[in-house]
Amino acid sequence: MTKHYDLIAIGGGSGGVSVAERAARYGARCAVVERGRLGGTCVNVGCVPKKVMWFGASIAHTLEDAAHYGFRTGERTFDWSALKASRDAYVKGINDWYHTYLSDSDIDEIVGTARFIDAGTIEVEGRQYSADHIVIASGGAPTVPDTPGAELGITSDGFFEIEQLPPRVAVVGSGYIAVELAGMLNALGSDVTMLLRREHLLRSFDAMLRENLTEEMFGDGIDILVRTQVKQVTREAESSLCIECENGQRLEGFDELIWAIGRYPLTRELNLQAAGVTKDEQGYIPTDKFQQTNIDNVYAIGDVTGRAQLTPVAIAAGRRLADRLFGGREDRHLAYENIATVVFSHPPIGTIGLTESMARDLHGEAVKVYQTRFTAMYNALTERKQKTAMKLVTVGAREKVVGCHVIGPGADEMLQGFAVAIRMGASKQDFDDTVAIHPTSAEELVTMR
Repeated sequence: MTKHYDLIAIGGGSGGVSVAERAARYGARCAVVERGRLGGTCVNVGCVPKKVMWFGASIAHTLEDAAHYGFRTGERTFDWSALKASRDAYVKGINDWYHTYLSDSDIDEIVGTARFIDAGTIEVEGRQYSADHIVIASGGAPTVPDTPGAELGITSDGFFEIEQLPPRVAVVGSGYIAVELAGMLNALGSDVTMLLRREHLLRSFDAMLRENLTEEMFGDGIDILVRTQVKQVTREAESSLCIECENGQRLEGFDELIWAIGRYPLTRELNLQAAGVTKDEQGYIPTDKFQQTNIDNVYAIGDVTGRAQLTPVAIAAGRRLADRLFGGREDRHLAYENIATVVFSHPPIGTIGLTESMARDLHGEAVKVYQTRFTAMYNALTERKQKTAMKLVTVGAREKVVGCHVIGPGADEMLQGFAVAIRMGASKQDFDDTVAIHPTSAEELVTMR
């Protein structure tokens, strides 16, 4: 017998849980299908454990700086396994909380892999479930290239399974996951080499951000090899890894190789054709602004759509979808413009809106840019003279701020408030009229000339 619900969410990550929880608040009968650990990528192998490791790496930098503030810390030691154990216990606590959260919200938890039978019915582990509304929130997974020996490497998922600090690591990739992992490992004591297929880190980010980050990573001792394509990976007699490159270069002696070359959507096992749901060549599910697929009662949210693959985006899209379907808010939807994001590199990056090049392509000579680069007060006393850089991109006679880009200590925390202002349409004059908080790095954003 088929069990019926008002809404079924396929995926127990941030998006799936959020849409079901909000719908349940309106009295909808809901279920969440998940074959792995609740919380999805973010909780288990993404944002949460990554941020714990980033904090650990930041403490390592602080210990380096301590002597310049008069502290004598003695011999420095670091126990990777102790940090891992604490991190894993923290993540498990969140996993356990999710089970309670669903139960307390009267949401059924269905364990297994979902596949469509038709547009209104799914099958999970041999049992069928139907719903008036089905939300696909199955997320994504790291890509491993079709390269000989690629299986000898690990992905970002595997990074969280490492039991001991690897002495020498190769990170293949140039995006935010690559720079985050490289920065953390380097700060905690690994010798890190990055292999970039093209010339730049963070290619889609503002040029000021990627240039400053590259300089800081070089300064921290990370080796960055550009235009380097991996041809083959082999394991040497002493169990270390050897990377042979298309340019003839041979890199030897690595303890770990981490593939950070992108992610793909988890849609292959959903049997979408049975429901008539279309996907693009990469497997992503296109939707309109209401998260609607080409089928009336089937929706998609989060990473599986290929748009703004960030945890808060999945949560916001899911909640708005539930508001529309069950809360009577017919035009409720997520606006995908001006979504702020942070890269937890060393130093961190905060960014929102248009890059300078994007703004000039769209608005030409109407664009005016304000920027600054300085040594923050914290680094005035330290040996490491880490730079902070900021850029405001404005458009038109009113100088509406359409882009804000920051790299430096505290960038991750300072951007949230400025994101609110930019979303509300603030101008450069609005920034200038805001009294600065002194002494901070953030004050530079309201005093730039």
